[in-house]
Amino acid sequence: MLGGEPARRLSRQAGLIAALTLASLLLLGAGDGEVLVEDWSAHPLAARGIPGGWSGQDWGRPAYDFIVAAASRTKVLHLKSTGDSSTISKAVKVDLRRTPVLEWRWKVLVLPAGADARKKEADDQAIQLYVVWERLPRVLNSRIIGYIWDSSAPAGSIIPSQKSDVVTYIVVRSGVARLGKWLTETRNVWEDYRLIYGEDPDNVDAASIAIDSDDTRSSAEAYVGTIRFRPR
Repeated sequence: MLGGEPARRLSRQAGLIAALTLASLLLLGAGDGEVLVEDWSAHPLAARGIPGGWSGQDWGRPAYDFIVAAASRTKVLHLKSTGDSSTISKAVKVDLRRTPVLEWRWKVLVLPAGADARKKEADDQAIQLYVVWERLPRVLNSRIIGYIWDSSAPAGSIIPSQKSDVVTYIVVRSGVARLGKWLTETRNVWEDYRLIYGEDPDNVDAASIAIDSDDTRSSAEAYVGTIRFRPR
């Protein structure tokens, strides 16, 4: 769940990060045709809390129950939530004309019980990957697409957040099917943006990863692996 003041603060936070790191991020992937958001390789195993290069939220009481773990020959981020909501963000400047496809790996172990993105009082997910576009004034006009694994809402659903006018969810996975399995997902962000907003997107400004179970007062657990933007 990302809505109301949290969504507004995430938008402002993404702007600050982007301003500070734009020059270096523009170089990411320049040689291989992709923009790497994160592969966790630079983070030491068993590192806890907010990973280096990412920033935390400035609302609520996030637990940041995160740890860098090993999965086969790679590193991944292991996320847990027990009645809290934790979001981390990273600036990433992406020209979607060149690299429109978002690709990531994730695995969900525990879904928040009774969660449903269609209901304001149950807006929790085991994992959320947000793509952020900043538009001034940020608190009103920023645009955020959240790719989520929801407990109840059907896969393929496009759901405006019940808590924030700047967030729209796309349900990539739903329910217990494929629970406990590593899955590689791809989304054409250019096309998703045009479908939702009816116009071509600007460059992406930031990405965020979140887990929450605060509305349902339950628990959630998931992993996320490499996240990148690539050509079609």
